[in-house]
Amino acid sequence: MKRFKNLVIGGIENKVFNLILITVILLTAAFMAVSVNQNNMLARLANESSQRQQASIDEITGEVMDQVVRHSLARSNRTEADIANALFEAAGERVTFLADCATRLLANAEDYAPKPFAGPNPADDGAWTAKVIFSPGVVTKDPTINRKVGLIANLFDTMIALCPATDCATVYIGLPEGVHMSVSDNSSSWIVDGKLRTYDPRERGWYKQAVEAGGLIFTDGEWDANTGEYCVECAMPVYGPDGSLQAVIGSDLFLDEMQQVLTDNQEEGEYALLVNENGRAVLPTQAAVFPMAAADRDADLRESQSAFLARTVGDALAGASEGVTLGELENGAYYVTAAPIEATGWVLLSAYNQAISSQPVTLLEDSFNGIQSETTATYRAETSKSRNMAVVLLLVVMALTLTGALVLGKRIVKPLNTITRRISELSEGNLEFRMEDAYRTGDEVEELAESFAAISHKTVVYMDKVVKVTAEKERIGAELSLATDIQAAMLPHIFPAFPDRPDFDIFASMDPAKEVGGDFYDYFLIDDDHLCMVIADVSGKGVPAALFMMASKIILQSVAMLGNSPAEILARTNEAICSNNEAQMFVTVWLGILELSTGRLVAANAGHEFPVLKLPNGDFELYKDRHGFVIGGMEGVRYREYEIQMEPGAKLFVYTDGVPEATDADKELFGTGRMLDALNADKSAAPVQVLKNVRRAVDGFVKDAEQFDDLTMLCLEYRGGKRDD
Repeated sequence: MKRFKNLVIGGIENKVFNLILITVILLTAAFMAVSVNQNNMLARLANESSQRQQASIDEITGEVMDQVVRHSLARSNRTEADIANALFEAAGERVTFLADCATRLLANAEDYAPKPFAGPNPADDGAWTAKVIFSPGVVTKDPTINRKVGLIANLFDTMIALCPATDCATVYIGLPEGVHMSVSDNSSSWIVDGKLRTYDPRERGWYKQAVEAGGLIFTDGEWDANTGEYCVECAMPVYGPDGSLQAVIGSDLFLDEMQQVLTDNQEEGEYALLVNENGRAVLPTQAAVFPMAAADRDADLRESQSAFLARTVGDALAGASEGVTLGELENGAYYVTAAPIEATGWVLLSAYNQAISSQPVTLLEDSFNGIQSETTATYRAETSKSRNMAVVLLLVVMALTLTGALVLGKRIVKPLNTITRRISELSEGNLEFRMEDAYRTGDEVEELAESFAAISHKTVVYMDKVVKVTAEKERIGAELSLATDIQAAMLPHIFPAFPDRPDFDIFASMDPAKEVGGDFYDYFLIDDDHLCMVIADVSGKGVPAALFMMASKIILQSVAMLGNSPAEILARTNEAICSNNEAQMFVTVWLGILELSTGRLVAANAGHEFPVLKLPNGDFELYKDRHGFVIGGMEGVRYREYEIQMEPGAKLFVYTDGVPEATDADKELFGTGRMLDALNADKSAAPVQVLKNVRRAVDGFVKDAEQFDDLTMLCLEYRGGKRDD
């Protein structure tokens, strides 16, 4: 092996490069040959298939699609006309029924006593109620008018029952005396800026048309004066025994659903138009929906600028419809058909764009599948040829590659195999690799063997030290890891802690300064109505503090579950710990029991930090309670307890001294002032966010300084109320 500057001549790098270069050239040539053949074949098939498909489409589209469109359009239009007719008939039957009831009532007025009535009341929104509106100038205290209104008020119960039973938004009665009597579930619509909206039924189109016709009528499409929605009004006059006009019964037929049905069909190429007996377009209300000139929207369509549209509308209204016809509208050729609506004398027109019918998908499926099958068979045959060619080329390449490998094997592979075998023979009794003549190949293999031999010798020298140090570190690390897991598992760590309790929310965290810590928190339900909360800080750090912490936690929880008060729990725990405290360690504890049904919190403090309390609509503030002596410091200690009344929305925050005593690089303490600022930065935050806010403030203060003490926090939000069972 020779080196010329950075160029290696005759080395293993050069040998491998030459072999790979030859292989790549051969594979590339084979791939290009196969790719060119496949591309030519696919292009030819695609062209032939496209031509055959186009010829088939041109052959059968016109006649078949014409028949399909005519049949489907006529059936669809008839169905939609029947639906519209049913809506109008229902409105007419509703009004006719009320008119008959009113006629009988007026004919037998002496048999009925007047009933009380009242005007609109916004408090009645959502309930079907009757309301009476007097027109301007009407004497509201006229006894004759009031008696007639009270007499007709006997129909209110029937009208109220009729609305939800017939899916009707409103029914109403207009009196020639200028009184409007209405039933709806939206009373507030009659109140505008705190005043009753004026309304004279005698001036309304439905009233005038019904009186003029002397029978049941349907108005043109218009915007309802009360709700502002687009509707058709159905009305019918009521006459007394002497033939005099006594009232006009009316009902609104809102057309939003009918309009939605008609406009939705245009997404499939079908347009619909509802035309009244005067030739005016009633629905849809948007001029751009039906393909006709906007100028025709409010005019008689029988006089439309489109001769085809004018003739179609005229024939339909005259009852001389020719079924489905094809003609030119404003923006293209359309199939058009019409169906009568017997209840109103109107007609429903439907139009279908002829351009959309150029895709005869259904009838072309068999023809397309046949062409596709032939194309697939041809493609498979050509692919098989290409695959065979690729296999032959790959076999040739493999043969050439194997030949090159055999020729160069002795100089490249054999020394490497020998090195591999010697390395595999190394064992605990023989860990050193030594140079042999077989490795002296004059290339990188020799350099590799020499380097490995030197490293092997050094490795043997340091192996004993490394093994001993590593084993000791692994043992200590495994024990600390296990201790960390055990300690974390002993603390409540599943949140939300009580997902089925809406009366409170609680969250806590403990971040030890070392692998294990001496702080701990706990919370648990003593019974269904009492929640016990504990936060504590054990003296010292590391494993001893962690062991003392676990013992203290178990004792505290066991005593608390016996149903004792906070002071008794701390006293009994102190006696239990002092009885066997040879290490003379102690723990500060804050313990509280919250009665969830009342919000009464009873707590006791054994030398721990002051709790922080936030009352509803208040700030987080320190609650400077009275401290007792630490747990484990002295036998016979008695603790005092105190009460806090937690109102719904109140929050409690307790912590260990690791929070206020967090220290930055300049040895400055975080302090309770910064802690309160962090709490009050977002006073409405949930407990989990409260702890995040405080931890973020601590981290921002200490920055890169090492954490000196455990950081433990617990936050409770009392929401009050009974829990859902």
